[in-house]
Amino acid sequence: MNTKLIALSFVFFQSPFSTAQAQEINDNNTPLHLMKPAYRIGYGVSTAESVKQTMDRVLRYIDAETPAVLIDKKSGQEVTRMKDITADTQLKQGGFRLTSYEWGVTYSGVLAAYEATGDEAYRDYVYKRHRLLAEMAPQFTKIYEKQKQIDGNVRRVIDPHALDDAGAVCCSMIKAMGTVFSTSDKQLRSLIDQRIQHYADYIMNKEYRLSDGTFARIRPQKNTVWLDDMFMGVPTVAYMGKYTGDAKYYDEAARQVLQFASRMWVPEKNLFRHGWVESMQEHPAFHWGRANGWAILTMCEVLDVLPESHPRRAEIMQLLKSHVKGLAALQHHDGFWHQLLDRSDTYLESSATAIYTYCLAHAINRGWIDAKVYGPVVQLAWHAVEASVNAKGQVTDCCVGTGMGFDPSFYAYRPVHVMAAHGYGPVIWAGAEMLNLLKRQHPKMNDSAVWFYDQEVPTDAPIFNYDGSTRF
Repeated sequence: MNTKLIALSFVFFQSPFSTAQAQEINDNNTPLHLMKPAYRIGYGVSTAESVKQTMDRVLRYIDAETPAVLIDKKSGQEVTRMKDITADTQLKQGGFRLTSYEWGVTYSGVLAAYEATGDEAYRDYVYKRHRLLAEMAPQFTKIYEKQKQIDGNVRRVIDPHALDDAGAVCCSMIKAMGTVFSTSDKQLRSLIDQRIQHYADYIMNKEYRLSDGTFARIRPQKNTVWLDDMFMGVPTVAYMGKYTGDAKYYDEAARQVLQFASRMWVPEKNLFRHGWVESMQEHPAFHWGRANGWAILTMCEVLDVLPESHPRRAEIMQLLKSHVKGLAALQHHDGFWHQLLDRSDTYLESSATAIYTYCLAHAINRGWIDAKVYGPVVQLAWHAVEASVNAKGQVTDCCVGTGMGFDPSFYAYRPVHVMAAHGYGPVIWAGAEMLNLLKRQHPKMNDSAVWFYDQEVPTDAPIFNYDGSTRF
């Protein structure tokens, strides 16, 4: 805060009580508009240092909870040489799974943190785990081909059965090839490339689809479209376009986004429905927070790599902007979003809030949306994200894994838990983009509110009163 304002506040707020007989506060003797609001979560412009501290706390926690180690499940002994892998070898269990889609999100978030901070602790986190997954795959593949049962977490790498197994981890590996793995380490890069190609082959050629090619599932009803699957598959397809230079991947990614939207988008609310079942005569809309997060995150990921000249880019960009508008209108005054976005009687949920924080900040940083309009939304959301990280680095208020339902009770009573893996990647990813936002934009407090400026505002610039006059 400006030192003049501090001094002014001191004079006005201290002088009424400096006499023996306290003077009654009124509009004449006290600047009531300077009274401190009773924010429950936090308010104001974040510092880069505070953002990084929150991210670091989460990184330390997940590093301890996700050992990059193989062990023999019978003896418990560590397996250090790939040639010693047997059917009894498994990934050492921590609090989270190294091969899940949630951890694919985490890898991408940590990579973004490395790019934003240059802190090699983030680089090393991804390097160790991607390297292990790539190096163990050939030996486990030989064992699996002999029809021997292997650890389920390993099986996802060797033989993906769903988009959940393949998409998010694959996309993170493509990103890591450009930032983490040295071009001089050709053997390791070759092993990672094999995993990328294997995952991509599943997504492009083996995943179940509707008759028009849209990614779909056969549960809980045949030919069901899940909004979650936009993120589980489409970003990888788009990034394969960048990775290979083959335009067919860009075309497929754009097609998937718009075909999902043709079924899932609810234009009167500027939100997506969570699920769509082909056999239903009507299509109810339950606007689950995290699923809408996966949708907007997908659009950000696709737009990051889709060529500017692509014929369908403008459609996706307009969809993103409409979604941003719909989401911003539903933000709770404490910065969070609700479990069901349009139902304020459902709880405030952290993973969706973190995803929106990242996506809106990213859209501002890319120049897709207006910082003056949406910067304060992002800043308020980041305060909520920070409040969700406890002293241990655990993410609180995160909804556990959730299927599809068609009644509000199903969503409203989904449990929350600090071991729900869905929140960790989004929190770090959001922090990384907040750092980028603070570097590129010029947020300031003016008349007690957060404002975003397109250039640096001098610290002695006048602060305006409600009537338009200047305070100094």
